[in-house]
Amino acid sequence: MSRNKYPELTVEKILDVSKTLFLTKGYEETTIQDIVNELGGLSKGAIYHHFKSKEDILRALESRIFEENNPFLSVERETGLTGLQKLQKAIILNQENQAKQDNNQITKKFIPLLKNPHILASMLESNRKYLSPYFLKLMEEGVLDGSIQTKYAKELSELIPLLEIWLMPSVYPASEEELFNKIFFIKELFEHMGVSLFSEDSLREMEIFLKNRELTV
Repeated sequence: MSRNKYPELTVEKILDVSKTLFLTKGYEETTIQDIVNELGGLSKGAIYHHFKSKEDILRALESRIFEENNPFLSVERETGLTGLQKLQKAIILNQENQAKQDNNQITKKFIPLLKNPHILASMLESNRKYLSPYFLKLMEEGVLDGSIQTKYAKELSELIPLLEIWLMPSVYPASEEELFNKIFFIKELFEHMGVSLFSEDSLREMEIFLKNRELTV
């Protein structure tokens, strides 16, 4: 009865248990039964009432993690910043969030995406639906206030999330030096397109983050 009366509490409990198992046991090794065993009386049917599969749980979990630390919502409340400055600050906040909560980056850290194409496809779809519109809004604001000079705001906003996947060593194996080269390639590419995507602060944050992250060579 409580499951039906308070479905949001059931969902949160499933996500909390799943997150712990994914991080401790590993996503690939965790089964739906493992999750059931940790739910303290909830049945497998309770899980399938809210989630169609383990992949569906993962998507919901990643969405919750992002919304809890959404850098775009933070910069939207900033006053006195240009669209470009908001864009640069959103990138810094995103890097800080990943550095502080790297153990929460389940998809990026624990799942070999090339062996799970359905999860990779889901990530691409999520980026297209949610991340790209956030980037586009800030780019259009920058075009209006003159801090960004490009006629390709939409195209660039769609490209940024794709480049993030390009930077993931689990998809494109790279040494630390190769990752830095990619960062500066992206920097120069966007500058040529009229968008100074990375401030000096964001480059420093990325350097710290990349030095501390686990690389797949």
